[in-house]
Amino acid sequence: MKIVITGSLGNISQPLAHELVQQGHSVTVISSKPDKQAAIAAVGATAAIGTLEDAAFVAATFAGADAVYCMIPPNFGTPDARAHYRTIGSSYVQAIEQARVPRVVHLSSWGAYLGQGTGFILGSHDVENMLNELADVAVTHLRAGYIYYNLNNYIGMIKGQGIIGSNYGGEAGIVLAAPADIAAAAAEELPTVPPPGHHVRYVASDERTPNEIARILGAAIGKWDLQWVTFDDAQMQAGLEHRGLPAPAVASMIALGNSIQNGALRQDYDRHKPVALGKVKLEDFARDFAVAYQKGK
Repeated sequence: MKIVITGSLGNISQPLAHELVQQGHSVTVISSKPDKQAAIAAVGATAAIGTLEDAAFVAATFAGADAVYCMIPPNFGTPDARAHYRTIGSSYVQAIEQARVPRVVHLSSWGAYLGQGTGFILGSHDVENMLNELADVAVTHLRAGYIYYNLNNYIGMIKGQGIIGSNYGGEAGIVLAAPADIAAAAAEELPTVPPPGHHVRYVASDERTPNEIARILGAAIGKWDLQWVTFDDAQMQAGLEHRGLPAPAVASMIALGNSIQNGALRQDYDRHKPVALGKVKLEDFARDFAVAYQKGK
């Protein structure tokens, strides 16, 4: 099959490209960075250099493809993250229609079934709905859990304050996902062509509480007493503003934390859990976290 992957050689797209090439598929990887061409070729794929906002470029790259993997590269610096998602989602829709792509696998997020109260995840909700309007296309939304490497964002807090925390905590249920497990799920889905329509597949590697996360990460870095502290929204806002985050990003992060704490984010996941969790557990990620912690990143 001819398969096009977006996301350059990112944490998910690189192992996905490698796996599809190993399966014998003809793989094209879209990247906005010309200096990635050699690395893409080394994987055994063809590089297509351009921006996802350029629907004409995306359509030309999608031409003749049997399947495409669509993800939205994050842009935390934009004043309107939801508009960023819609812009690239619109580009995908136009390109898929123009190129007549029959199979689409879209990287979405747990909580994307909700149309309010989830902060940044509202962008995934919007793109899901946009792709669902495609006619005669088999679309699968991979709703991935909280990706492990986002926990690296707490390294500065641990080093500076000796704690880890957010406006959710305690025994709140968090669905976690490893990039390798997301890539494996995408590699399973892309070569298949179910009937036209939209489908949802949740991808999770582990399920843990904030208290458990603090205990496991703390043990990995030698801080056996590391505690997860639950902040109220005002404390959370003050901390994020102190870091220089723009107001829309602050509001999104607070809303996302509230939806984790009250359980809303995972309600649909609990109704449609994957048959099996992925291979990479929190303890496995903790080893990588310890390396990043020692490097101070």
